[in-house]
Amino acid sequence: MKHLISMVDVEGELEAIIDDGIDMKRNGYRRDLADKILAMIFEKSSTRTRVSFEVGMQKLGGHTIFLGKNDIQMGRGETIEDTALVLSRYAHLIMYRAFSHTDMVELANHATVPVINGLDDEEHPCQVITDLMTVKEHKNRLKGLKAVYFGDGSNNMANSLLLGCTMAGMDISIVAPRQYWPADAYVNKAREWGKVTVTEVKEGAALDADVVITDTWVSMGDETEKKERLAALHPYQVNAAVMQEAKPDAIFMHCLPAYYGNEVTKEVAHGPQSVIFDEAENRMWAQMAVMKWLLK
Repeated sequence: MKHLISMVDVEGELEAIIDDGIDMKRNGYRRDLADKILAMIFEKSSTRTRVSFEVGMQKLGGHTIFLGKNDIQMGRGETIEDTALVLSRYAHLIMYRAFSHTDMVELANHATVPVINGLDDEEHPCQVITDLMTVKEHKNRLKGLKAVYFGDGSNNMANSLLLGCTMAGMDISIVAPRQYWPADAYVNKAREWGKVTVTEVKEGAALDADVVITDTWVSMGDETEKKERLAALHPYQVNAAVMQEAKPDAIFMHCLPAYYGNEVTKEVAHGPQSVIFDEAENRMWAQMAVMKWLLK
């Protein structure tokens, strides 16, 4: 049985999943998951994760059950193990949007149906599969391209981008303050597949970039560090000057929500090189492909 807990889970399958998402978007889809049930556990709220999974599952003929943190007993006495075993009797898939990667792994270890990581504190594989689908949709390839990520290099997006980009044959550069550099474990694993650079901000950091990426500087759960983070990350804003360093046909991506004036200017986010709303739509298509792959 397969799970999607980390980007490493799609090694050897990544491009096929991406291609299926692009094909469904361009050429239509069938009710391949008719009468299948997706149980969705949300410890952290989200606009895109909930809507994209619900609409995607409906398009494929299936159904979803939304379980917010106040809807279930997990965390209020019932164990993760029992929750996984019970939900496995009702649903064909479980999507979990969690605070803790440790809890994510525990749920997957005890579930008897596939588990999808909808985000945790270590990785965000659904988003990075989406991002790579968006890159391929616009560039017609992944191999040989260069991605540059600006901002918090230690967060879940940076971790999954390191793994996903190199797995797909892309070079990736993480541009971040030293205190927010990614953990060695992610850098070393990514370097098994491809070229990785980790650096502080400098002139020309986006040079030759095909893709420029950023993410929010203050994720849910980091609010107590907001003042410190905004000060440290201010020089890492993606603005018109950064985009001018990149290739003329470079695209800009952000998984949203965006905080204009912090990690990116609205001029860039809503500008001609931005594909953030294609990216948001592609969450649905990429996750449809993921669910089909897991139940294949």
